Amino acid sequence: MQQTSSSLRARTFTSMGTVVSLTIPLKGDAHTTVDELEAATAVVERVFTELDSIFSLYRPASEASAMARGELTLEEASEVMRDCYADAARWRILTGGAFTPERPDGVVDLSGIVKAQAIREAGTSLLALGLRDWCLNAGGDVLVNGSPVPGSGRPWLAGVLDPADRRTLLTAFPLGGSPPVMNALATSGTSERGQHIWSAGLSPSGLAMRQFRQVSVAARGIIAADVLATAIMVGGQRTLDLAVEEWDVAVLVVKNDGGLLATPGFRLAAG
Repeated sequence: MQQTSSSLRARTFTSMGTVVSLTIPLKGDAHTTVDELEAATAVVERVFTELDSIFSLYRPASEASAMARGELTLEEASEVMRDCYADAARWRILTGGAFTPERPDGVVDLSGIVKAQAIREAGTSLLALGLRDWCLNAGGDVLVNGSPVPGSGRPWLAGVLDPADRRTLLTAFPLGGSPPVMNALATSGTSERGQHIWSAGLSPSGLAMRQFRQVSVAARGIIAADVLATAIMVGGQRTLDLAVEEWDVAVLVVKNDGGLLATPGFRLAAG
C-alpha cells in the first residue's frame, strides 16, 4: 500500500497469485507520464511473468512443477532456478532454519523468495529505464525509489494492514525519500494468501502453534525484508531477536492475541 494523491498515477496487473501495482508521480505533461507508466508497467509485468513461468507450482509446465513431479532434478534445472535455490539455502543458514526452500514433503518451493526477487529485478529495470521516483507494490510487499514528490526528499508511505480487518491500516512506514533509510517493506501472515507459510517439518496447519499472526519488516532491500518477515513468522521471538541483532531492520509484529510488538526503529519511523 502506498499513499494516494492526485499527483500520482498507478497501473496494476495480477501475477504470482497477487496484485502488483506500479505508481509514479505526475511530471509535467500528463500524457507523457501515462505513456511512461504504461511502458514501465509492461517491463515490470514481463519480469514477473518470466519468473512465475519458472517457479510457479501452479503451472504444470514450469520447472518447479517438473521438479515436484520428479521429472527434473535441481542439478538439471536452469541457472536461474539453481541460483535462486542457492540464495534461499543461504537464508536458511542465516536464519537458523526458520526460512527454508523446501516444503515438509521435500518438494522445492521457492515462493518465499521468488516474489521478492521479481520485485528487485523489476526495480532494477525501472532504474535502467531512467525512472528515479516510483513505488512498486506486490501484494503488500513494497519497494520504492526516490519520492512521490520528485526533488522534495519526501518519503513514500507504505501501509501495514490490520490482519483482523483488511479495511484498516495499523500504521504507515516511511520509505525512500532523502536521505533514504529504508526502501523496502514486506509483510508475512495469513491475511493476503491464507495459510501458505512452510517451515521445516511443519505444515500450514501448524500455524496456530506459532506466536505471531503477522510480521512486517522494513529493510534496505526487498529480499531481506521479505525473507526475514517469513522467518520471524515461522521462528517467533527467537528469530525476531536474531533479525534485530544481525540486520538493520525495523519490525512490527501482530501477536496471536491481537497485541502488537514493535522494534524501536519501527516505533520511531511510524510515530
